[in-house]
Amino acid sequence: MTTQQTSHKNKTIAALLASIGGGIGMHRFYLAGWRDKWAWLHFASLPISLLIYFFSYNVLSFFTAAPLILSVLIGFLASLVIGTTSDEKWDTQFNANSSQKSESGWPIAMILVLTLGIGAGSLIAVIARTSDLFLTGGLYG
Repeated sequence: MTTQQTSHKNKTIAALLASIGGGIGMHRFYLAGWRDKWAWLHFASLPISLLIYFFSYNVLSFFTAAPLILSVLIGFLASLVIGTTSDEKWDTQFNANSSQKSESGWPIAMILVLTLGIGAGSLIAVIARTSDLFLTGGLYG
């Protein structure tokens, strides 16, 4: 029985793709390919948000972008999960048939720090805006 050689999946690249393009599923396409249903669900959040925006009347743009905002926040969380996974577990899960071994260094730490800062700030902004809209009807902005 022969084992098929697969391409090596870099953990740093996957975390960076989740941070930058997690809202449209770039990290999922990188890791699982075009047949990943969750990647297509992430990708669909952009056209769904656009359809809601164009076909809704008297709805705040914050709510029309809700599917995309949720997808971006999930992408930030995925980046943190990918980045904190140990190299051995990463290789077992994604690089079982690869001849290379993963060695994460300082770049992954920098990506995680930036992702945590931007993700936490974004989550706080979403919570604040949602609270403003529900409690005051958008009186303060």
